[in-house]
Amino acid sequence: MIWLELLVVLACIFFGARLGGISLGTIAAIGLAIMVFVFGLTPGAPPRTVLGMILAVITAAATMQAAGGLDYLVVIAERALRIWPKGITLVATVVAYLFTFTAGTVHIIYALLPVIAEVSRKAGVRPERPLSIATIASQQAITASPISAATVALLGLLSGQGVRMEQILLISIPSTFLGCILGALAVMWKGKELDQDPVYQERLAKGLFEEPVAATAMDSKQLRRARGSVLVFVAAAILVVVLGLSPSFRPSYPVLANGEEAMEQLDMAPAIMIIMLAAAGLNTLLFRASPAATVKGSLMNAGVVALISIAGLGWLGSSFFEGNRPVIIDGISALVQQHPWVFALGLFVLSILLASQAASVITLVPVGIGLGLGVPNIIAMFPAVNGSFFLPTRPNLLAAISFDRTGTTRIGKYVLDHSFMLPGMVTTISSAVIGFLIARAVF
Repeated sequence: MIWLELLVVLACIFFGARLGGISLGTIAAIGLAIMVFVFGLTPGAPPRTVLGMILAVITAAATMQAAGGLDYLVVIAERALRIWPKGITLVATVVAYLFTFTAGTVHIIYALLPVIAEVSRKAGVRPERPLSIATIASQQAITASPISAATVALLGLLSGQGVRMEQILLISIPSTFLGCILGALAVMWKGKELDQDPVYQERLAKGLFEEPVAATAMDSKQLRRARGSVLVFVAAAILVVVLGLSPSFRPSYPVLANGEEAMEQLDMAPAIMIIMLAAAGLNTLLFRASPAATVKGSLMNAGVVALISIAGLGWLGSSFFEGNRPVIIDGISALVQQHPWVFALGLFVLSILLASQAASVITLVPVGIGLGLGVPNIIAMFPAVNGSFFLPTRPNLLAAISFDRTGTTRIGKYVLDHSFMLPGMVTTISSAVIGFLIARAVF
């Protein structure tokens, strides 16, 4: 029966990924219903804690967007990108990484892409180079940000193994950042220069390049609100990291255990929820983040999609694994323990299908825990969930292609020979390898 059940799981992932959006979760729920009511499998536990943390973080980010904070971050990014136009491939990599790391979402890249494209074109740099690696760096930063859905999901799953936030960050931040730098170096001289590129020269001859319309400037009141919302959000993120690094700062309270009173310390999961929801409240009260604009914004919309997807997939994956735990562990534990990179490959392939780091973590990391892979190995392989670039169908990749008016950023003749393949593979593999090296020193 396990093969039939696995076929159901894979079919749900396939059709859910093809339909996109909340279909990942809703189609997975169909599979869950088949598992429970047809195959008689005991339903696993839905990832309640992870869903709660993601909801809190997304709410805080959405209020920042409603107060104008996301627009303000874009203004800062534009100034940074113009500091060293000729070195924009490296600068764009760092800016995209840092801004996604701060915001905890890749959606900020959509606002940065047109700026990167125009600055590089005017500097005579082939836009494909900075656009491709900036898109990849934004994805990698998700697996380093302490407030991203993927990192929160990983923490929620590994907290039962005694893992703290700082242990994840000590590996994921340097490994992904260094991996992005290596990815940038890999494309620094990729392709023909603009003055030799036939597609660009043809478009230039046709006069297709008018100056882009400048963004509307904020007035002083809007600027104060935007700055304030960003400060609140960043302060909340810093506080989350501090509480993870210094557990003594978290309060303790009395609980009954075996009929005796004992002191129990506040876990990181509820701490994250409290801090982020409080940050959302402060942005609403102090900086006029409209509740209506908050729920209608792109960040909240993306968050709801992530919640539904993770709820359905996480529950389906948990039910399949727990119902077949002995068979799965006996069948592949020896292979995975001897060659941990096989599990990293599984994370990478699954992320291609799901196009979601958080959903990939929720689906496969419990399997790694059950196989006894070890916390250091699992954290080191965390960047492998950034495989959604492999197929050029994701919105962030398509946006980068469309914003490059020179035509240098493209899909390619054979589909997989697209502009993002080289920086994506170099960055992902480098991040995982560096992660393994750091994990040996941290644990």
